[in-house]
Amino acid sequence: MSGVAEQPAFEDLQQAADWFAVLQSDRVTEAERRQWQRWLDTGPRQQAAWQRVETVAGDFSGVARPMVRQVLEVRPAVSRQRRTMLRALVLAPAAGLAGWTVTRHAPWQGWTAAYRTDTGEQRAFTLADGSELRLNTATAVDVDYSATLRRIVLHQGELLITSGHDAHQPPRRLVVDVAAGRLTALGTRFAVRHEDGGAVRVAVFEGAVQVRPEGGAEPRVVQAGRQVRLGRDGVEDATDAASYAVDWQQGMLVADGMRLGDFIAELGRYRRGHLACAPEVADLRIVGAYPLSDTSLILAALQASLPIQVRRPLPWWTVVEARPAPR
Repeated sequence: MSGVAEQPAFEDLQQAADWFAVLQSDRVTEAERRQWQRWLDTGPRQQAAWQRVETVAGDFSGVARPMVRQVLEVRPAVSRQRRTMLRALVLAPAAGLAGWTVTRHAPWQGWTAAYRTDTGEQRAFTLADGSELRLNTATAVDVDYSATLRRIVLHQGELLITSGHDAHQPPRRLVVDVAAGRLTALGTRFAVRHEDGGAVRVAVFEGAVQVRPEGGAEPRVVQAGRQVRLGRDGVEDATDAASYAVDWQQGMLVADGMRLGDFIAELGRYRRGHLACAPEVADLRIVGAYPLSDTSLILAALQASLPIQVRRPLPWWTVVEARPAPR
C-alpha cells in the first residue's frame, strides 16, 4: 500500500531539537541564530525535522510557533526568501488542517468525539445494544445507531470491541468506519488500530470481520486468530494475530524479547511529547511487564538495566541513546 509518510531521520530530529533548545534560551546570540538558519537552509530533511519539533512543542505547551515568530522578528536582515520559507513552516499546521477537512474524517471530529481518551488513558464503555468498547490511549470514537445500522466511527487511536446481541428487528449490522474503509462485524471480538501513514491494523479474536477498503478494492473476510493491515486501496495478506498485544486492557506494556526500538515506539503512544530511540541501541532486546501508569518510571527502569541513557534536551523531547563510555 502507498501513501505512508516518510518520517525524519533520528539524527535530523535530534539536531532540530538541539537548535530549538538553543533558540529558546534567553542567552541566544545573533551568531547562533545565523548558524541555525544555515542548518535549516541545508535542505528538506532539516526543514521537515524542524517542522516536527515545532509540532510536538505546540501540541505539548503551545510555545513553538510564537518562539519561531520571535526569531523572525529579531532578524531584520533575513532575506525575503528565507522569511517566506520560515513562515511556511509556521503556517504548515494550519494548511494541513485545511487539507484534512476534505477527507472522510477530519481531526476536529476527534476533538469533539463522544467517546475519547487522553494520552496514557484507557476507558471502557457499554453501548445500548450491549456492545463493549475499550479505548486505548489518545483514542476518539463516535457512535451512531439508527433504525438500520449500528455505526461506530474510529477517528484516531485504538479500539477493542466486543459486539453485543442486537434485539432490534430486523437485526442491524454493526460496522466500524475508519478513513481507510469499513469493517463489518460478523458476531465478533476484534481490535482496530490506526497506524502511521493512514493504514489501519485489524485483529480478530472471535468470529470474523469483513474488511472493505475505501478505494473500492474487493472486501476480505478476516477470521478469528488473524490480522490484516487495511489501506484505502487494498488489504494486505492476513497474518497470525498472536503478535497483536492487547495487554493495555490491564494497563500493562508487555515485552517478550522485544526490540528496544519497537518498545520505545509503543511506549511513546502513552507519553506526551516526543520519545525516540537511537538506532545504535534499537536492536537491544528486553523482557518484562511494565505498568503504563508511569512512563518515566519505565524509562528509569530501562536505564538501570540496559547500557543506555535517557536524555531530555527539552521538557517535551526525550531520547533513549547509548550510555557514554566511562572516562
